[in-house]
Amino acid sequence: MNDEEMHPDPVATSAGVSAWRNWLASPPGRYVLAWQQAHFDAAVSDLFGFHALQLGEAGVDALRDNRMPHRVRACRPADLAEGVTPDLLIEHFEELPIATESLDLVVLTHVLEFAADPHQVLREVDRVLRPEGRVIVSGFNPVSLWGMRQWWTRAIAADAFVPRDGQFIALPRLRDWFKLLSFEFDRGRYGCYRPPCRTQKWLDRTRFMEDAGDRWWPICGALYCVSAIKRVRAMRLVGPVRRAPLAKRAAPVAIAASRGVARLPARRETTDQRYM
Repeated sequence: MNDEEMHPDPVATSAGVSAWRNWLASPPGRYVLAWQQAHFDAAVSDLFGFHALQLGEAGVDALRDNRMPHRVRACRPADLAEGVTPDLLIEHFEELPIATESLDLVVLTHVLEFAADPHQVLREVDRVLRPEGRVIVSGFNPVSLWGMRQWWTRAIAADAFVPRDGQFIALPRLRDWFKLLSFEFDRGRYGCYRPPCRTQKWLDRTRFMEDAGDRWWPICGALYCVSAIKRVRAMRLVGPVRRAPLAKRAAPVAIAASRGVARLPARRETTDQRYM
């Protein structure tokens, strides 16, 4: 039995994908998708380059407002469903079939928290990004009402609020991962401050918590979306160093002759005065 059979990836299982899609079609799922789509549209609209890649389907098109000429959406074979038409199928996001330093933008939509090895996924993203390239990550925030309910329901019941057996990654932890690689944290935003309600009725009744949460407890949003820039530290070439030629010194006798000064008598006079 190999490692994949002993520790199956929860994202790749058909039951997990089906439950995830059903949850995205529910009122809280539509609430999450609406916030993510609006934030992705604003985050990628002013990013320029040539090649952009979205990893993970997650019900959103994160690159639809981006103006790069080559935009690729990639997902796993298990994520294929009716209405999903990806441009690329990748078996494992830990091994991307993409050339090194060939992309300008990579978007991860709920990939790290449900990946078997999130560290390796970030390493692959670092490998395929060009210097000064950008990565955008979205995920669930464990320091929120949604994170508390997810932890509580998983502890006392088999049915979790978000039906995917993943690990919610806190934003400070994600920033530490960025520092270990060559990423510089750029900006981020929290969102979705309504409580984890399953019905549209209660989500509408708690609409007022959006503005209140953004003002009074901004780090407790159910979701976050952050971006980082790949920095490459290297020597800076400023051009060849050119040294000015040293001026040639003329012989002392030649200088004295040109000025009409007799050097030898002056030396004798100095010597005679020394012994007087």
